[in-house]
Amino acid sequence: MAEGQQIGRTLLIQIGDGQSPEAFTNLCGITTRSFNLSASEVDTTIPDCNNPGGPVQRTAEPGIVQRKFTGSGKFYKGPTSSIFMAHVRNATVFNAKVIVPGDGTYTGPWMASEFEFSGEMEGNMDFNTTISAAGPLTFVAEA
Repeated sequence: MAEGQQIGRTLLIQIGDGQSPEAFTNLCGITTRSFNLSASEVDTTIPDCNNPGGPVQRTAEPGIVQRKFTGSGKFYKGPTSSIFMAHVRNATVFNAKVIVPGDGTYTGPWMASEFEFSGEMEGNMDFNTTISAAGPLTFVAEA
């Protein structure tokens, strides 16, 4: 992994075309993006049996893992956005890759959990989307 700062615009999501072998293409138009790696906390706190009235140390362990990509920008009509929009309209799972510079690539099943179009009277149409992991992902660390 190369040292130094990473360029935000290279945080990408690529949508699979559903063919065999599957080809992945960047979802165009995204100007603001984020990728969230989180896990819920499972409370494992047990009061001290010898001193039940004393202070209690909260403890936890990782629970359900969540991976989520969010993006917004200018809607760009093209082949990849057509494939993506079919999945949005039909609420279907699709294969995608999220490329996180400085970390690696997360590949597997995803779903669009939120999608919104917006636009001013004079201007390009915008969109916002949240894409959540829909199954186990394969992680490949950046070389």
